[in-house]
Amino acid sequence: MSYNPSEIEAKWQKQWDDEQAFEPSDSLTQKKKYILSMFPFPSGRLHMGHVRNYAIGDAIARYYRKQDYNVLHPIGWDAFGMPAENAAIKHGRHPKDWTYSNIDYMRKELNSLGLSFSKTREFATCDPLYTKWEQEFIIKMFAEGLLFRESTTVNWCEDCHTVLANEQVEEGCCWRCDNPVELKEMPGYYLDIIKYADELLEDLKMLEGKWPNQVLTMQNNWIGKSQGLEFEFELSEESKAKLDGKFDTYSVFTTRPDTIYGVSYSALAAEHPITKYIVEHNLIDEETAGKITVIANMSERERAQADKEGYPLGITVVHPLTGEEIPVWTANFVLASYGGGAVMAVPAHDERDHEFASKYDLPIKRVISGGEELPYTGEGELVDSAAFTGLNNYEAKAKVIATFEEAGFGKGTTNFKLRNWGVSRQRYWGAPIPFVHCKSCGLVPEKIENLPIALPEDVEITGEGNPLENHPTWKHCKCPKCGEEAIRETDTLDTFVQSSWYQFRYATNPKKWNEVGIDKEEANYWLGVDQYIGGIEHAILHLLYARFFTKVLRDLGYVNIDEPFNRLLTQGMVTMDGAKMSKSKGNTVDPDKLIEEYGADTARLFILFAAPPQKELEWNDNAVEGAFRFIKKLYDRADKVTSKTLPVIEHGALSKESKLARQKIYEALQKSADVYEKTFAFNTLIAACMEAMNALDKQESTEVWSEGMYVMLNLLEPIIPHAASELSEVLFERENLKALLEVKEEVFVQESILYVVMIGGKKRTEFEISPSASQDEILAKAKEEGAKWLEGMQIVKEIVVPNKLVNLAVKPS
Repeated sequence: MSYNPSEIEAKWQKQWDDEQAFEPSDSLTQKKKYILSMFPFPSGRLHMGHVRNYAIGDAIARYYRKQDYNVLHPIGWDAFGMPAENAAIKHGRHPKDWTYSNIDYMRKELNSLGLSFSKTREFATCDPLYTKWEQEFIIKMFAEGLLFRESTTVNWCEDCHTVLANEQVEEGCCWRCDNPVELKEMPGYYLDIIKYADELLEDLKMLEGKWPNQVLTMQNNWIGKSQGLEFEFELSEESKAKLDGKFDTYSVFTTRPDTIYGVSYSALAAEHPITKYIVEHNLIDEETAGKITVIANMSERERAQADKEGYPLGITVVHPLTGEEIPVWTANFVLASYGGGAVMAVPAHDERDHEFASKYDLPIKRVISGGEELPYTGEGELVDSAAFTGLNNYEAKAKVIATFEEAGFGKGTTNFKLRNWGVSRQRYWGAPIPFVHCKSCGLVPEKIENLPIALPEDVEITGEGNPLENHPTWKHCKCPKCGEEAIRETDTLDTFVQSSWYQFRYATNPKKWNEVGIDKEEANYWLGVDQYIGGIEHAILHLLYARFFTKVLRDLGYVNIDEPFNRLLTQGMVTMDGAKMSKSKGNTVDPDKLIEEYGADTARLFILFAAPPQKELEWNDNAVEGAFRFIKKLYDRADKVTSKTLPVIEHGALSKESKLARQKIYEALQKSADVYEKTFAFNTLIAACMEAMNALDKQESTEVWSEGMYVMLNLLEPIIPHAASELSEVLFERENLKALLEVKEEVFVQESILYVVMIGGKKRTEFEISPSASQDEILAKAKEEGAKWLEGMQIVKEIVVPNKLVNLAVKPS
């Protein structure tokens, strides 16, 4: 048979479409598997990272269909977001037109790979029917107090007139216009994710062994639960007077109450109300005020990477236990978003505090014994700590907290690094936030029956401001509560909202999409996702928000599950010359050209063979050629098959070479379940099939050839579905693809074992011997076979490695 990939692939893709071969059954009683790859943003073209992600998911989905599972394997489009507006500015195209035309093109690319996605369940998150139900969720969250509006400090790009997420600030500049970003206080909408922080943290235990440890650690650290003491520092009388009586105290949180007697200064964030008051009321020199303003406009990421920097504010606070006056500074390492934006600094027992104190020559007081050098952060007895002196510092934590609580100075509390999720974006291409502003009623949610609130299409995207804010009619509406004139909310939702619940939308039968956002019965059947696949770059925010949304939707009565993704695989990047493939670096490989030259199966085989899926994959043109040659080899050997069914073979009557070939075939089959269900190390399975093919080439039995092709095409069908289906149809009428095959244990019964004989550290010979031979018999045989190398030598040591080799250490006799 000759291999013509374009002809074969077109044939099978049409046949699968005609048969609707990949649509899940409506049955909710059949055993199921939900295989989901993170959906793409419709940027215009697929890249090899997409190919890798979807080839992995597709292989798993095809494997489970062979076992008669009801398989849901969907795809859709994460279609809202700033890149569409950027394209509108650059190319003068409407974001909707740009987005849907890209979807059409990329859909064809996905089809050309032969991916077994459900086509009836495909959607884009910018579809009005998706927005409708998302807006319903938002309104219900508002009713439950989970969504609220408040003024906070945000990243603001003056040129684009929009709020930016931390991830959209690159080296202090906007990712779109590359102009400096400033921090600005303005109103926005927030989801109360902190309410679920404990549950999000605790439920990570459910995912141990199912998610990569690295991802669990990243989630844990991002939530950042810490327990400690919260108390008020009271300003000295002189400082109160300096601040015109506007402030008496400020709140501090510490995880180290045991070091309370080591406090030598306190530090405030540059955005702290007291710091701002001092700067705005000229209570500090102009030069220092300017430097503090620079710090205030730095992102948290920039501050974390910067050298420690700070300035004295000219005020003091009173130590709550000693009455000592402590100087107050502002410091760039103090964040307004954590612990109230104020810290008590203990430089003797904290590396950050010590670095700052050393730089500015501030006092350093040891209060824990142990360690020769400071800072000392380990365990020890308290010193110079009044009544607590002599206590172990870990024991002292609870006692210090109790002392503060009894005296009414403070309380034990829990804090999180996790911040509430700001979902407001001042841009056009997003889901409108379904609220109106009424002079009489205040903030009012839209009526559910009026959803979706759709975007107006008659807008011009210039990159300056939000087109919804400037639209002449769209924002003017009636109040849903009193019927008076009102203004519609012009902020749109963060795109992370759309990707937080899409797994539930796929699980709802498209016939019901008009009626419900999530069908509870179907969602409870399909969810959680049995295998989720995506890049490690989404290990924190997307996964955290999807987990949060799942718990909220559960509490709102939409679903019954606690976690959305039962198992997670994070695939590595595709690189070229050691760098991530990127259009900006000019080191991309176009999947379309690869498919045109070699066929989709070659692309799939290469991408799964070149590296384990969790590891980076270095592009290699020679390996692509090798993948193509292997498929061609399968075709070249088709004429060796003489049986349309799996032949019955008398193993004992076969030649040594045929027995070895059968062993290699079934070693691959043995490996397959572990690969498809646990490790996803497709490279090892493909290597095992290649090894089996080489072994088949060294023997002559047509029965063994028939058996080998029967089994190998079954194993390879999820990886190279077009070629495997074509060969299977011609050779076996596709009977070999209908189910998983059973391993024939007879092929692993060894009639003899091959031993290598090492003499004086060199391989000299080899021999075969019965598996039941004793060690003495093995040694005797080794000496017999190696006799000529033992002449004139004395054996000083004998080592037998079972089933492998005999090593004889010798010296001249």
